[in-house]
Amino acid sequence: MIDCHCHLDTFVRSGEIEEIIARAESSGVNALVVAGTNSSDWKVYRQLAEAFPQKVFYTAGLHPTEVGDDFEVQLAELESFFEKSPRAVAVGEIGLDGHWLPKDPEDAKRVFARQREAFSRQLALAKQLELPVVVHARDAFRETVEMIDASGVDWRRVDFHCFAEDAAQISEINARGGRASFTGTLTYKSAENVRRAALAQGLDRLMLETDCPYLAPLKLRGKRNEPAFMRHTAEFAAELFGVPAEVLFRKTEENTREFFGI
Repeated sequence: MIDCHCHLDTFVRSGEIEEIIARAESSGVNALVVAGTNSSDWKVYRQLAEAFPQKVFYTAGLHPTEVGDDFEVQLAELESFFEKSPRAVAVGEIGLDGHWLPKDPEDAKRVFARQREAFSRQLALAKQLELPVVVHARDAFRETVEMIDASGVDWRRVDFHCFAEDAAQISEINARGGRASFTGTLTYKSAENVRRAALAQGLDRLMLETDCPYLAPLKLRGKRNEPAFMRHTAEFAAELFGVPAEVLFRKTEENTREFFGI
């Protein structure tokens, strides 16, 4: 299996990273795609990919909630992470977030406009470099889809990570050629909409992620999530799709390698 989206900077800082990777391997997760969110963790993840070749891959992008007053300075650094080995394998995690906007309407409008500018520039970079895009869209699905449409990015190279919408939205993404990836949310009792979406997309495009250290699967909810826990989500997904676990493990790994070109 491959965890197609995780955040490991906290484990690096705590000195636990070797243990975390070893536990992942023991559970059958033999590769990790680490998602960059700002210029600080891009550097951490490049070093991690260098230290663990063919085990750790990374993406680089400015997360919408990280788009501050200095976003242009950070974006000026971004392209360099696609030039020198080990190179980032995708532009991401980028997108729009309407959930964490300021309460004041004028402030919210200003912040969201800044998110849109950063997203637009990063989509243009992904198009220029012909790289996959890892998308964060929270309370901003329609605006996100419209901006990707307008960018000219190849939808076949777009992944809506941590998908939490419904079957109608994933059908819209799939009709354009894109896909979604799923976290431990898939296992939550309250997430019937997410299960409908996964089934609507089908096994041929399915990718799994932890988004750790967040969103541990139901069996481990309340614990700090880590890549090793993806096995629980994968086994649950195998039951959901009605296939043997090994079939689902193999297929999601193939899908992930193909999407990221790894």
